[in-house]
Amino acid sequence: MTIPLSVLDLSPISAGSTAAQALRNTIDLAQHAERWGYQRYWVAEHHFVRVASSTPTTLIGLIAAATESIRVGSAAVQLGHHTSISVVEAFGTIDALYPGRLDLGLGRSGHRGNQLRSAGVPPVPAPPRATTEVRDGVVIPPPFNPGQLLDYTRIAAGLEALHLPGAQPHDYTEQVHQIKALLEGNYITEEGVELRAVPGEGADLQLWLFGSSGGESAQLAGELGLPFAANYHVSPGTIVETVEAYRAAFRPTAARPRPYLVVSADVVVAEDDATAQHLASSYGHWVYSIRSGAGAAEYLDPATAPPLSDTQRRLVDDRVTTQFVGSPATVAERLRALQQLTGADEIVVTSVTFDHADRLTSHRLLAREWGLHQQTRAA
Repeated sequence: MTIPLSVLDLSPISAGSTAAQALRNTIDLAQHAERWGYQRYWVAEHHFVRVASSTPTTLIGLIAAATESIRVGSAAVQLGHHTSISVVEAFGTIDALYPGRLDLGLGRSGHRGNQLRSAGVPPVPAPPRATTEVRDGVVIPPPFNPGQLLDYTRIAAGLEALHLPGAQPHDYTEQVHQIKALLEGNYITEEGVELRAVPGEGADLQLWLFGSSGGESAQLAGELGLPFAANYHVSPGTIVETVEAYRAAFRPTAARPRPYLVVSADVVVAEDDATAQHLASSYGHWVYSIRSGAGAAEYLDPATAPPLSDTQRRLVDDRVTTQFVGSPATVAERLRALQQLTGADEIVVTSVTFDHADRLTSHRLLAREWGLHQQTRAA
């Protein structure tokens, strides 16, 4: 059986382009994705970098207004930068106008564990696998150690700018429970005061958690009986542990009697393998800009991007070797292997290319190869 495909869009800014153009490209891709049969259209949250998805709630409202039926959501709201009520009211406002189409995805970014890394204190990792494995056709590299990041200065400065002076994020698990209570209309403060989110309470949306490890997010999603998105495209070395932790923790609810798992993949699809490999050849440069500590840079033109040095390549090798690049048949075969290994109920793909037309082609060819039901608009 063919499982659904969805889209994760980072609203990348290509070298020489602008944030305004990147946002127009996002709206255009969303409209095409709807017609090509994709299930959902998710946007990420990133700050102080050369991608235009810094305010996902605003962008989600614009996408919902420009489309008709595709589900639209966040992948994910960085809860460490937001209060629970601000998240619920923002999504409640959009749901009031476009009911039944929103996915409220939540992630841990900005919380206490990440603050330590942002301050320049590398975690003490578990002994990693020393070699890359291929399991049932899926590349599983050694887990990436965030302590390898070259410079924390900019990350720490950005985190400080995102928070009010002296403010500390709420505990992540506590905040998820707050959001759930506000949506369900049973939120009571520690002082015993009942508060209601207007709009927000009773919103017809789906609550999701996102994670890149078998830790707090995966376990909490399971315990609450929520759907979960596992980030293979960000952390391919931990995908097996992540999905196993979610399933092990899952507790059935009336609304969701069984786990529902989405797994992400970074893809570039073209008419043939060689063309796709050329289009994807500057992807490593983009990942390196992130892992160098500078943050995501403008996406380079593969025709002019210089080759990565051996040192640069080693820092991004796990991401480059796990990108799904090739013809429609090549990429679809690898995505099916990922689905089989993880048991995913759905795959969400992100595709970054220098030219917007190539990104459209990537999603169009994959949709056709995957067998998605193409929609036609009335004249």
